[in-house]
Amino acid sequence: MFKYLIILKPLGFLYGSAGAFLSPENLVGRSGEKFPPSAATLSGIFFSANKNRNDISQTEKDEHHQDLKENLYVAGAFWAQSGQEQNFYVPIPWHQIIGKDQEKDEWVLNQEGDWQRHRQYQEDEDKLEPAFTWQTINSWGSQNPTCKKAPWYSIPMLHPKMKDEERHTLEENGLFLENAVQMKEDTCLIYLSSHKIADGWYRFGGEKHLVEIESQEIKNEKLNKLLQEPIQRAFAIITPAVWGSTRFSFRTPQHPDFPIDKDNPKLLTDKPIPHRYSTAGRLGRGRYAVPQGSVYILDKTLGLSWSQFPDNWFPNEGFSLKRIGSGLCLPIHITGLDIEKIEQGVA
Repeated sequence: MFKYLIILKPLGFLYGSAGAFLSPENLVGRSGEKFPPSAATLSGIFFSANKNRNDISQTEKDEHHQDLKENLYVAGAFWAQSGQEQNFYVPIPWHQIIGKDQEKDEWVLNQEGDWQRHRQYQEDEDKLEPAFTWQTINSWGSQNPTCKKAPWYSIPMLHPKMKDEERHTLEENGLFLENAVQMKEDTCLIYLSSHKIADGWYRFGGEKHLVEIESQEIKNEKLNKLLQEPIQRAFAIITPAVWGSTRFSFRTPQHPDFPIDKDNPKLLTDKPIPHRYSTAGRLGRGRYAVPQGSVYILDKTLGLSWSQFPDNWFPNEGFSLKRIGSGLCLPIHITGLDIEKIEQGVA
């Protein structure tokens, strides 16, 4: 399904989303921050680039548009060091906790099948908290993953909201913060795609900031193997997951073929994150997504890779949200999860 890496290098600042208006309750103005841009934003560039091509006929444009409409799949965002794009960084699964100095801890399953922290702590001891949240794709499943922090940081920009006919700010809600995001040097954003796009400079996102885009064929055999490997009893999502119907958001796919307890799923996750995107100038339905890194334990062996998940496991808003990489996941191993015994009916 995914054949290309789409490498995106910001030419200056990118913006997250604008923070809320300044008020005594919101002095930092970062409540609306969202970065990096979702795969849906990249999907829009494919259609826009095709529409603006001058080297092909209108008939060819229409044919390419139809191909994109029916067959384009994108997923992300991830990031990489420049020159090492094939070994990009993905979110660390929630069952692994990588502290300072690469110190490692993990959540395991006990004999009753319940989650238990591998290390036991006294109440007066400092717990090992995550210091690193990204690992290289080549170290996926390794006991000693190569980890780093995210390579971007926010720089608040104060903007006035002016009166229409006067050079004065509004008396109410007259100032707001916009959160500019700076990528560290020698880093770039990475997306997966079924199609390539012509190398060049593009306007990216609602703020129309310039980025340099390059398409690179996926040559990492470890990545290809992971994307094709059937999931057994556990997986971690590496992009936010929007499950459920076209109206509601759930923590798991609601289809009866998905082998998990819908009412009491066994998973490690955090609070849901807001999810919304626009296509063709229309704003999609606001809903919530399960955050990337969340870990799922299934009731029985699944035997499918993410690319084989049926489209109807995902919401449909004119197209299945699988098309923009919702819940892209990779198989993982959980200590204490004995697959052989479960398949034999022993546990």
